[in-house]
Amino acid sequence: MGLVMGLLTLPVLGPPRLAHWLASTLAQEALAQVLDEGSLRAELMALQERLDAGELTAEEYDRQEQALLERLSVIRKFKAEQGSQGWGAR
Repeated sequence: MGLVMGLLTLPVLGPPRLAHWLASTLAQEALAQVLDEGSLRAELMALQERLDAGELTAEEYDRQEQALLERLSVIRKFKAEQGSQGWGAR
């Protein structure tokens, strides 16, 4: 009966279910991108390359590196908290 009821209510409940699915999928993807350590590592490497090329002063490099390392620390803390709660971020 669940299949029949699902088909009968599809015209009414379909759009809200789709909106919910879409919102939760977008939220998961956004969280995955925010928590991506790989992109931060790439930014750190690009920053180092800019310093080596003389595009940044040591002072600018230190400031930007510190900001990236703080972001990395926050990401790792968040992942550790999620892991300890059993939710697990992607």
